[in-house]
Amino acid sequence: MTETVVGADWQAWQESWDRQQEWYLPDREERFRVMLDMVEALVGPAPRVLDLACGTGSITDRLLKRFPDAESVGVDLDPALLAIAEGYFENERRVRFVRADLKDPDWTAKLPHDSYDAVLTATALHWLHTEDLRALYGQLGALVRDGGVFLNADRMPEGSTPRINAAERAFRHGRMDEAKAAGAVDWAEWWQLAAADPRLAGPTAERFEIYGEHADGDTPSASWHAAALRDSGFAEARTVWSSPTDGLVLGLK
Repeated sequence: MTETVVGADWQAWQESWDRQQEWYLPDREERFRVMLDMVEALVGPAPRVLDLACGTGSITDRLLKRFPDAESVGVDLDPALLAIAEGYFENERRVRFVRADLKDPDWTAKLPHDSYDAVLTATALHWLHTEDLRALYGQLGALVRDGGVFLNADRMPEGSTPRINAAERAFRHGRMDEAKAAGAVDWAEWWQLAAADPRLAGPTAERFEIYGEHADGDTPSASWHAAALRDSGFAEARTVWSSPTDGLVLGLK
């Protein structure tokens, strides 16, 4: 197999991950846009970024396309998603990847830098329980430089509006069913395809040994996230974008 074909394959895997995620999150690009807007507004167009729980590097991909002078360090535990990220960014000198478990108290020792202008994450930290997330936020309070930012886009439901939530869920799932009927690939099907690729079969088997079918984490509200960030040393914290189910919370050191 030629090097060109291998590169194209990694790009295809990157794009297929994006399509699978968009089936669940049709406004995914909008949250990325606002995230990078806030990075530029608060730390400028050449940030040193930690892409936290980076997966295939979706945030890093958009970061580097928008900010040519940016630098990104991606950290994740998932061997299959990291394999795709490393293949996709193989010749990109502005990017490096670190494999680490965010629940390990010493995970930051594996990072190449002691501080970052911005720490960014999306659709990832709901894999953690609140006690682990609070501990992680405490570590991020030390990693983000003074004047730097942390941005977390994730599921942040509002429990006080059950009728609104039920109506939104029914509407959203109707749209998802239509897309599925038109050929959209869901989470389980995507991982079946990954397991069938010879280069991803081993890493995919390993990731299921680590996580199982899906991690059993928590989804606290946006107000919980903002309060936890302030408790962790961030001077200001609030929601800067939201959908009916998700939020983007920013903490400013």
